[in-house]
Amino acid sequence: MLTDPIADYLTRIRNGLQAEHEEVVIPASRLKREMSRILKEQGYIADFATEAGEKGEVLRITLRYTEERDPVISGMERVSRPGRRRYVANGDVPRVLGGMGTAIVSTSSGVMTGHEAKKKGVGGEVVAYVW
Repeated sequence: MLTDPIADYLTRIRNGLQAEHEEVVIPASRLKREMSRILKEQGYIADFATEAGEKGEVLRITLRYTEERDPVISGMERVSRPGRRRYVANGDVPRVLGGMGTAIVSTSSGVMTGHEAKKKGVGGEVVAYVW
């Protein structure tokens, strides 16, 4: 049993990029699907799809690289962990690398980027940073 499935999600993507794989397969959940949607909208991954696996559904994420075969994602960091949750108010939503990165925030209005959360005036749990 995994104690932190979001950290596992980020680690599988990080390892796939380091090994230069075309795609990675990750056990699916609603939060992971929403995080994948955000990563695709922000241009960090090429595509994702939900498929039936041996035990439940899996996410098949197609990774994205530059023309020189460098990963588009240069870093990912888990912010709110099971042992130390990190919540922010609507005015305190963090900027990642001065706005060059993306903060993924789980709010009462759904999972969204930090920029969208600021725009809508909602706070929530900061799940991860991607840059």
